[in-house]
Amino acid sequence: MTATYNANGDNGDAGSTEGELNAWKHRAPYRVHDKAENFKARYEGSCHCGKVRYQLSREKPLDAKYCHCTTCQKIHGAPFQWAAIFHKDDINFTHGHHDLGWYESSEKTCVHKLPCKVSCAYCRTPIMDEGRNMILLFPTLIDFKTPEDRKNFEVSCHMFYPRRILDIPDGKPKWSGINNDSDLIEDSPQEAVNELKRKRQEEGDKNDDKKS
Repeated sequence: MTATYNANGDNGDAGSTEGELNAWKHRAPYRVHDKAENFKARYEGSCHCGKVRYQLSREKPLDAKYCHCTTCQKIHGAPFQWAAIFHKDDINFTHGHHDLGWYESSEKTCVHKLPCKVSCAYCRTPIMDEGRNMILLFPTLIDFKTPEDRKNFEVSCHMFYPRRILDIPDGKPKWSGINNDSDLIEDSPQEAVNELKRKRQEEGDKNDDKKS
């Protein structure tokens, strides 16, 4: 039996761009930038099979992190996820932006409901996590031309570090959960720990002033 492949197979729209269910195709990050917008491609990335390809215009991500949560471990089949944050307009799909599948992990449904996880509908390579305002891209999909390009994606911290599969003594801040909303643990730099204590002390003082 010969396997068949339909464009946008997980959504069943056969590549259509019409109708309410396809409105997402006309919005960032899936809207294709036209030439008049002068989109300057800085990087190129693709899935494993090459059906999904994209460009990035921003030289450095807004932030980059390692996430050790169990959801990332399972979905990526790896000890942790390497993610870089971009604005939705920073990406331009050149191929296959209609050949995508969705997964909304809280409800475990394959619909385009934010936030959701986006993958190639053919080879299933994770492409990005789409949030309500930003996207989290995976730098392992990017074709870095120079060591300097790779360095632009250096991570700032680790998240959910207590759930790690292996120790990474790299001197980066290690958060027990989401960065800035949890505690710094393990071998986090002492200056980062002191700064967090200072900020939380200031926040506590402001709250006390409001109550008085």
